[in-house]
Parts: sequence; structure tokens; C-alpha cells
Amino acid sequence: MRRYFAAAILFALFTGQADARPYQEMFPDRSDFSEAEKPLLEKLDFQQGAIKLPEAKATLNVPQGFYYLNSADTKKVLVDIWGNPAAAAEGKMGMIFPAKYAPTDIEAWGSVVEYSADGYVSDADAATTNYDELLQNIKDSIRENNVEREKQGFEKITLVGWASTPHYDKSAHALHWARDLVFGDDAQGQHTLNYSVRALGREGVFQFNFVAALDQLKEIEDVIPTVTKLVQFDKGMAYADYVEGDKIAAYGMAGMIAAGAGAKIAAKVGLLAVALAFFKKAGILVVIAAGAVLRFAKGLFNRNKTPTA
Repeated sequence: MRRYFAAAILFALFTGQADARPYQEMFPDRSDFSEAEKPLLEKLDFQQGAIKLPEAKATLNVPQGFYYLNSADTKKVLVDIWGNPAAAAEGKMGMIFPAKYAPTDIEAWGSVVEYSADGYVSDADAATTNYDELLQNIKDSIRENNVEREKQGFEKITLVGWASTPHYDKSAHALHWARDLVFGDDAQGQHTLNYSVRALGREGVFQFNFVAALDQLKEIEDVIPTVTKLVQFDKGMAYADYVEGDKIAAYGMAGMIAAGAGAKIAAKVGLLAVALAFFKKAGILVVIAAGAVLRFAKGLFNRNKTPTA
């Protein structure tokens, strides 16, 4: 009897774990992938279900409408497919995508997942922060850091404004906001949406940084309630489990918006604000293979669409 009971428990545990599958199984009804896309997709393991993240003392529960890519696969997408700087993809925990898109689709958007064990973040300033003033400070920091960005051969970034004003969901202990960014010299040019969600825990913060076109804002907003519930902290590690004496983060709500949850000191605000701006470049897919850079028009890179007049 004990043997059967143990087997039942093991079955329950394993059936709840992440299910990795090849792209053919992830997109069984798709026959439109090009010969250039297939080798890229074959390198990725698409996961759904419970993703155990021991380093964050949490589990990411990925439902059927989404899929997860691990750290190595996330780097392949951000760097090899979308053309971001290699350094910007380092240290990323993974990435979440809606299941209706493959990473090579022009319409695809995704959320980069990170975790910062910086301690308990007080939400005391959530209702008192002047977000207009904070926006101007971030604009100034990005402008200053564009000098170094352009030296490295990348386009400068302009923060146009909030695409969605910062909002704190006190019941879910989740903060979210969106920025309207422009890459390049033309301030009226191609716009990119950077939508951010922060899920607070007892010892740190989960970061979800979305990369999408500005006209996909409504699509992103519709999934935010799902995203804020993806994280299940281990027993005793939830935000509400805080006890006096726990490590306190050196920043609050405003600090997360200005520089991301990885901010250690105010001096890093500008650099981190730029580092969080992942992108796809309109009209070009960059593939790094055998030491060569192959370019072909599939409508990738920069998640941007040419604006209408």
C-alpha cells in the first residue's frame, strides 16, 4: 500500500512540473515558418506548467495560454533573433511569451523575467510618489547615458512618456507601469512599448519587463492580471510573511520604476533604465551563425511598426 501511495505522490508532483516541448508541438497548426526560422526555433525548449526557481524561492506557474523559455534560450531570442547587445541579455532568468506567437513572428511580444534578492521593498511611498517628476528624472538619465550607448554602436533612446501611468495593486503586492520609447534620431519615429511588472516577495522582487510595439498596449494590459499571479513564493517567502528584522531593500516604489529592482544606489539609475530597454528592429532579423551575420527581411527586431501619417 505504501508503495502505491508513494507512486501516487510522485505522479502528482511530476505532472505538475514544467513540460518542455519542441516548436512543432508548441505550434502544431503552424506551417508558415520559413527555412530561415526553423533552425532558430529548433534550438528552443518551450515550457509550460510549474517552473521551479530555487534561486528565487518561488515557482512560476505558466498556464496554457503562455510558454516559458529558460535563461539560455532567452539569450538566443534577445541577442541572436532580436539583435540586443549581448551584455543586456546576461543574467536573465527566462522569458514569458503568449502561446499564439513564436519568437520569430513580427507580432510577437514577450516578457523578460528576472529576480533581485535585494530584500523587502516597502510600499509606503506607492500613494505619495510624484510620477510626473519621476518621469522627468528618468528622461534626463537616459539622455545622459545615450552618449555611451552610441559609442558602442547602438541607437540612442528617447523616453517619450508614460504609456501607462504607474499603478500599485496592493492586494497582489504588484506594481506595474509602461514607457513609450523611441530608438534612433527621429523623435517622431518608431515607438517601442516597455511594460513593466514587479511582484513583491519577502526577500526580493520578481521583474517582468515586456517588449512590444506601442500599438500592442491593450493586448499587454489584458494579460497583466494573469502575469501578477504567475509567481507563487515558497512557504514563508510571500510579501505578507515579512517579520521585523528581515533585510530591507535600499529603494521603494519610485526606485523600482526609475531603475528596476536591481538598483543599489541612485547613481545607477540612468544605466539600468537604459539596460531594461530591450527591442526589436523593424524590418530586419539578425541571425548569428558560423561567425557571420545574416540579414533578411522577416519584419523582426525592435518590435516597432512604421507609424501612420
